[in-house]
Amino acid sequence: MRRAIKVGKVAGPYSPAIETSRKKQIFVSGQIASNLDADIQTQTREIINKIEAILGEAEAFLSDIAKTTIYLVDMNDFSAVNEEYAKYFPSDPPARATIQVAALPLGARIEIEAIAARD
Repeated sequence: MRRAIKVGKVAGPYSPAIETSRKKQIFVSGQIASNLDADIQTQTREIINKIEAILGEAEAFLSDIAKTTIYLVDMNDFSAVNEEYAKYFPSDPPARATIQVAALPLGARIEIEAIAARD
């Protein structure tokens, strides 16, 4: 079971909390884009597609993600990232934290990690 807990308005495509009773958890390490010269939307799509492929190897899906953490070098990218991110989580998106950092590996502008839960 995966259920979004909704209270009040949120600042983007995420749920305040996700309740899960699932037994199998998959912890996806932070992923960065391969094309670091691409715009932030393209990098976001590439990263989420990588996460989807990793979950597929574990027989899980994006819809099983309970929590993500997004690391941004520039918080001015927040809106553009939200726009792309929302396309992958159209209903009951995962709980999420977004954090601005001074730098990311290899000069990346964005990194995303995820925790999925599946029966």
